[in-house]
Amino acid sequence: MPIHFWLNSHEVTTKEPAGRLVLDYLRQTERLVGTKEGCKEGDCGACMVLIGELAGNQVAYKPVTSCLMPVGELHGKHLVTIEGLNLEKLTPVQQAIVDEGGSQCGFCTPGIVVSLTGYLMQPWARGDKDGFKYALGGNLCRCTGYASLLRAGSRLGKQFGNGAAGNGKKAQNSIESLIKLNVLPDYFQTIPERLKRIPSFEQKNDKAKPETFVAGGTDIYVQRGEDLPDLKVEVLNLLPELKGISLKNGKLHVGALTTFEEFAVDPEIKKVIPEMPEYNLLNASWQIRNRATLGGNIVNASPIGDMTALLLALECDLILKSGNKQRTVPMKSFFKGYKVLNKKPSEILTEIIFPVPDKKTKIHFEKVSKRKTLDIASVNSAIKVRVEKGAIQTIEMSMGGVAPIPFFMNKTCEYLKDKPVNRQTVLDVLSVAMNEISPISDIRGSAEYKRLLVRQFIIGHFTRLYPEYLTVREFYETH
Repeated sequence: MPIHFWLNSHEVTTKEPAGRLVLDYLRQTERLVGTKEGCKEGDCGACMVLIGELAGNQVAYKPVTSCLMPVGELHGKHLVTIEGLNLEKLTPVQQAIVDEGGSQCGFCTPGIVVSLTGYLMQPWARGDKDGFKYALGGNLCRCTGYASLLRAGSRLGKQFGNGAAGNGKKAQNSIESLIKLNVLPDYFQTIPERLKRIPSFEQKNDKAKPETFVAGGTDIYVQRGEDLPDLKVEVLNLLPELKGISLKNGKLHVGALTTFEEFAVDPEIKKVIPEMPEYNLLNASWQIRNRATLGGNIVNASPIGDMTALLLALECDLILKSGNKQRTVPMKSFFKGYKVLNKKPSEILTEIIFPVPDKKTKIHFEKVSKRKTLDIASVNSAIKVRVEKGAIQTIEMSMGGVAPIPFFMNKTCEYLKDKPVNRQTVLDVLSVAMNEISPISDIRGSAEYKRLLVRQFIIGHFTRLYPEYLTVREFYETH
């Protein structure tokens, strides 16, 4: 079936390979070279585009890196490049960058304009410095620096306030406002009706099995980007049944294609983990979190997967499907060895299910990386714990970066069960934890450093969650 979408203001029907990168298609086929090729790993933001997708009668837009997105996923969507944002005169975003000296060589500027424009399109956008730092988290600019860009953001914040021109209305109304304010071209107003006319993507009953699956693409395109255009690729993001979060019978059902960003801002998730939006800032930029999926993070099986570490502590069950067959695998038994999974090649992870904890249960996530944020972890850790009358009733704890697999601290948890929450308990369990883990020295830190982080994380979990029983001071003043 041809891939059918809208590119800026014109309609496209193409038989491009599904696995071809959107970045390569734009630059080499469409000759829209305002979208720059930089790192081709999602880290620099020079290739930023906006992706619009129908949500009811409106179109919701988000900025993503085109170097990690397959062309096959564009079906039924609106792809917007820097050329599709240009007007006869500079837009307010472009003008703010000019006025504040926010561009020198100009290579990174198109991606920055796309990110800032995409941010202004969000009804939840904030008009303060932190808001624009959030928006530019996925954009690097080596020669200009960031002070002038933040000044440009401050200027835009004063001009538009909070939430898509400051009106706080729903998405399409926000787009209408931005059109009137010359932030967006007129054609944006017609996009919802244009997208509605595109037929739904039909999966062919092709006897040839796919050679690989692509979800968010944030890792596979870094590792195998040159190979995928020549392979038979199944683009999982065309399967709406693998998306969404719902509460059923005391359990949260999370579609495997739920992105990091969707997970963090979901109301049901924030009830369970109120700090999730803050934890998410450690893991990746907004633009990458708009692409990276929970299912992909799990199946990738990296020993330092951030969401994997968190989900491992939440007692998740994984639903695996192959054709009409389905089975459930506890996440604790899913990882068999380095990149070896309790999963058949034909199976797809479709859903992640975990019980909603009661009000006395607390959840905490820790991570240390070379950069404070937006970096691969040296070690990460998550804990789910319930304490009553000063004693640990239930506990689930994971550590990443200390074993060949995302590691559940089974012996450590067994030791802590029924123990009182005090300094001696924590000191005693540290030796149990040290014997349970097996970190190695690598580019992200020595084995000794990783052991130190595990020690700090265990202390940090309890002192953050139970300051009434423990303080950091008592560990470091006397020990």
